[in-house]
Amino acid sequence: MPATPEALFARLNELGIRATTHRHPPLFTVEDSKRLRGALPGGHCKSLFLKDKKDSLYLLVALEDRAIDLKTMHKKIDSGRLSFGRPELLWEALGVKPGAVTPFALMNDTAHRVTVWLDRGMLACELLNYHPLDNTQTTAIRAGDLLAFIAACGHAPHLIDLESAPSY
Repeated sequence: MPATPEALFARLNELGIRATTHRHPPLFTVEDSKRLRGALPGGHCKSLFLKDKKDSLYLLVALEDRAIDLKTMHKKIDSGRLSFGRPELLWEALGVKPGAVTPFALMNDTAHRVTVWLDRGMLACELLNYHPLDNTQTTAIRAGDLLAFIAACGHAPHLIDLESAPSY
């Protein structure tokens, strides 16, 4: 059974990671988030669950305004041509539903099937915002703590330059 937001918060606490969570109506798109988030500080991010033709799985996490061209991204991450993973595959691999894709879902990838790619510019933000396994909340975490959480999940993220970092 996939982890719940409460299990995530407990894990963050075990790791000594401070996070702040805000409840809100369900958000399904970046546009929803921009419209409803108000003045939450920090970098606001998107997470894409991708697969290639060889069924290799990828989680690409970037600042929300980054342009992601799936037709060329495979060249940047040295993979086969990329497409979005089906909702059933997303649930099987990361234990979340569409609209709730997040780096926090790596705690559900105990088989280490997913390769993680992080926008280098995103990590320049002091705080980063992600859904905590569901899309009715947003959790802010420090960039260094995100890296520590990913490592604690047994993943070694790859960094990718998508654009220069904005200032937040």
